[in-house]
Amino acid sequence: MPSLSAPVLQLDLDHINAKLAAMEPHQILAWASTTFPSLYQETAFGPSGNVITDILSSHNISVPVIFIDTLHHFDETLALARRSQSRYDFSLHTFKPEGCETRADFIARHGDNLWARNDDLYDYAVKVEPARRAYEQLAVRAVITGRRRSQKGDRALLPIVEIESATGLVKINPLAMWSFQQVWAYLRANNVPYNVLLDQGYKSVGDYHSTRPVKEGEDERAGRWAGSEKTECGLHKDYFKMRAAAAAAAAATATAATLQA
Repeated sequence: MPSLSAPVLQLDLDHINAKLAAMEPHQILAWASTTFPSLYQETAFGPSGNVITDILSSHNISVPVIFIDTLHHFDETLALARRSQSRYDFSLHTFKPEGCETRADFIARHGDNLWARNDDLYDYAVKVEPARRAYEQLAVRAVITGRRRSQKGDRALLPIVEIESATGLVKINPLAMWSFQQVWAYLRANNVPYNVLLDQGYKSVGDYHSTRPVKEGEDERAGRWAGSEKTECGLHKDYFKMRAAAAAAAAATATAATLQA
């Protein structure tokens, strides 16, 4: 199978994805671990991410983990992060919004309810900037994600391997072809730690203010950003557009503050 050396032609990527589509997740992960010398799992400890962590452990594939602590996670999510790290003993790298250690720090820096006032700026501050800082500090070349086609929205045509056109970051999605039912069955069959919120009707868990339980018959991610057209957080959008929008918003805020002074 061709390796992913830069520059990669789309034809090569299509060929790689066709080969990987015939493999099981553990085989995809084994391939990724031998292909990329600086490979990390990026997870918020959702169901798919927990499955991947268990598969890596059960097949003795050692991959360090990046966790973006937005400072707005549910307490149950943070508890799961500690439980998972304790069980699997992976190397955990936690990154938070710039200049902030607590939610109070974030409010002092950005004001309260930033997600309601400027959702894109919020995404950039709590996810995009910390993630890019992580990639730079850790010299990350590729990340493993838990995204799946069955989550629909922007993920409906998700390939197993993709390359961000803006940054060149490689993303490996070993469960791209799995359904939520397959994920849930694996969690239960292998006694994998999972977020207790799943037992309360949640299926996809993000920040506390933008996540609700899923109603019967709704899509898996219907509980995320309910009532809006948003289907994806800033981590999987164009980085440079997100950065430019954040800079513009910050400049507008500064101008407004100057005019009011």
